[in-house]
Amino acid sequence: MARVLSVVLLLSLSTLAAADDEFAPVRATIQSCFACHGERGAAPLPQNPILAGQEYYYLYVQLKDFKSGLRKSEIMGPTVQALSLEELKLIAKYFSVQTWPTFSPAPDPAKVEIAKTAIESGECISCHLGDFRGNSRVPRLAGQTPEYLTHTMLDFKNRVRNNAPDKGALLATFSEQDIDSLADYLTSVSVYRSSQNDEIQ
Repeated sequence: MARVLSVVLLLSLSTLAAADDEFAPVRATIQSCFACHGERGAAPLPQNPILAGQEYYYLYVQLKDFKSGLRKSEIMGPTVQALSLEELKLIAKYFSVQTWPTFSPAPDPAKVEIAKTAIESGECISCHLGDFRGNSRVPRLAGQTPEYLTHTMLDFKNRVRNNAPDKGALLATFSEQDIDSLADYLTSVSVYRSSQNDEIQ
């Protein structure tokens, strides 16, 4: 009898935990994201972007663009195709409230001035803010992996990625040296203060 009561109690607790889990409808999808983007979006593979602590609305828009095909990806397109917009919002929210991983190596001194000149000419801080933390639909760039930043900026420059035409037009004016220096510099930037919420398990 005691064993039966213990089983019933465990099942009840599990049911309550599931009911309290805001992300339960997309928990399986979130877990599958970890394969490429790391535990909670911390991205152990440098070619993949850090998602943990990224701007919520930016993440949501990118997921919508993957779903519609506006942003092309052989991996992400099929992954989100069957998901509803509400489910995409939950996934975006989950990753946005995680803690951005500490990743701020020193920049290459030879690239700093090139990067700063590109930043000034492109007026980058007008959208990404002074410490490149991002804002709403504008992604955080500070502390992002240099491999991902380089690849993404080249995709914009070469019109491989087309879901932000203004960004493509701007980066088309940058040389590959500008882009390499920018990626190296942005990886080293730390935000002035945390803008993230408490981490959600």
